[in-house]
Amino acid sequence: MGRRAKRRGARGGPKGPPVFCVLGGRAAAGEEITEKLDRMEAEGTYPGNEPGQGPERKEREEENMEMRIITETQLCEYEAWLREAEKSDATMEKYLRDVRAFLGYMQSGAVEKTAVMAYKQQLIERGYAVRSINSMLASLNSFFRYLGWNDCTVRSIRTQRQTYCPEAKELSKEEYLRLVESAKERPRLQLLLETICGTGIRVSELAYFTVEAVQNGEIEIMCKGKTRTILLPGKLRRRLLEYVHRAGIGSGPVFRTRSGRALNRSNIWAEMKQLCRAAGVPKSKVFPHNLRKLVARTFYGIEKDIAKLADLLGHSNINTTRIYIMSTGVEHRRKIERLGLVI
Repeated sequence: MGRRAKRRGARGGPKGPPVFCVLGGRAAAGEEITEKLDRMEAEGTYPGNEPGQGPERKEREEENMEMRIITETQLCEYEAWLREAEKSDATMEKYLRDVRAFLGYMQSGAVEKTAVMAYKQQLIERGYAVRSINSMLASLNSFFRYLGWNDCTVRSIRTQRQTYCPEAKELSKEEYLRLVESAKERPRLQLLLETICGTGIRVSELAYFTVEAVQNGEIEIMCKGKTRTILLPGKLRRRLLEYVHRAGIGSGPVFRTRSGRALNRSNIWAEMKQLCRAAGVPKSKVFPHNLRKLVARTFYGIEKDIAKLADLLGHSNINTTRIYIMSTGVEHRRKIERLGLVI
């Protein structure tokens, strides 16, 4: 056990279940985490920037001034700290994956601000989207602050808030219906698409759709430190009950693998991509989170009530909800043309 780890243990720090270090990570957790990181970066509330680190933070600063080499031990301790801060598994995975990517770039070299700035420039030159770069930098800044390496943090790329969504990524209702039709020979996938669009849930929340919950007509979801209840529309509830009856599923997750485990994000992502060719929908538009955005735009188009929409989506910050209801490029262009100022 390292010098720092021993001292932390001697102080009688929080005890809990064993911590398993997430090294390498899975596929990207989706745009929702990126949006959350963007907002946290702007508000200064991401991990490593919270108050209350006191003596520990000072000790880390003193210990790491001489040798700033990122180690596996530091990564595991950082994960433990994130877990104690009650961050979700997907969020922890995202932070750790971004730090690991930077570690690969450094090739075990000492960390200095000039190196972090060079990494930022490389991401720009490699064509990463600004939002993606900023989310990676937010992860690195969080890790550096945790270690007390405050002078290694870098600024995010400043950008004006976008007023419309890129047409290449915007899934229309017509395209969604074609995806559902293309999945008619795959009842589990077809019902999964309709469940997300019928409730507006996050893809990670599908695991809460159990036979017992569907029978009750209410889905209680615990996500991001909050609990909310989703009332199932009658038609969707009947469809789900019919499906589990035909599939012989008596209890547990409705959407499951052959082994009985709940489908994860990667399973769903891959299955959705397989529908693209038959449905005639570009792959860039087909991913689980885009279904949630379709729900948001459709709901807002009918109700025009952003507060109710935030409740439906489980957002605590309406600014996050605003991102979901941006007009498409086509709609934005049409509004500008309506001004009639080009003769």
